[in-house]
Amino acid sequence: MSFKDIFKKSFLETFARYDMSTVSVFMTFVITILFAAYIFFLYRFVTKKTFYSKSFNIALSLTTLITSAIIMTIQSSVVVSLGMVGALSIVRFRTAIKEPMDLAFLFWAISTGIICGAGLAEIALPLAVILTIAILLLDKVPVGRAPKILMVSGEGYDLEKPAMEIVGRHCAHSSIKSRSLANNHTDLVIEVRIAQEHEAGLMQELASLPHVGSSSLLAHDGEVTL
Repeated sequence: MSFKDIFKKSFLETFARYDMSTVSVFMTFVITILFAAYIFFLYRFVTKKTFYSKSFNIALSLTTLITSAIIMTIQSSVVVSLGMVGALSIVRFRTAIKEPMDLAFLFWAISTGIICGAGLAEIALPLAVILTIAILLLDKVPVGRAPKILMVSGEGYDLEKPAMEIVGRHCAHSSIKSRSLANNHTDLVIEVRIAQEHEAGLMQELASLPHVGSSSLLAHDGEVTL
């Protein structure tokens, strides 16, 4: 017997196939389902004030179960594990995840599936508790008020100066993000930080300018700068 055969035999024996009992498989899936349901309801609770995707939430639960099944299958044989890696490597996901919180929940679901599939549910439980506390506490941390976008449009090229004077009287901070001049017409896009009680006065004064055709104040969910 050559050294290659000895090495191959020793390597395969290290990852020898073991048979999980039906009861063990069933209990693993039951535990995984409990954690998947917990992730499902927590995601629904956390996203109740924002855009909620029911299909993504269902996908989180299914991802946990599928990952657990894959881990249990990989543990059965090194040959099966290599084949599984090869098969999964050709999968390409085209759906973009726009919300960072969705990405965190996705990694949590995958990690829980791996942990439960490996038979280490005692790790998944404190992980769920710690993540839940972290999510709820960090959600209560106050952040700065997001700036708003003011759009002013009117006739003439000298609209910017009087408009910015009015903006300066009402806003703690203002910055012109875009200006467009064409055919004796001016369009301004201004980022402003303004208290809610001052918004009406700002819009009324802008509307009183003789050459202002329209003005709009928009809220956005971009990055908050403190």
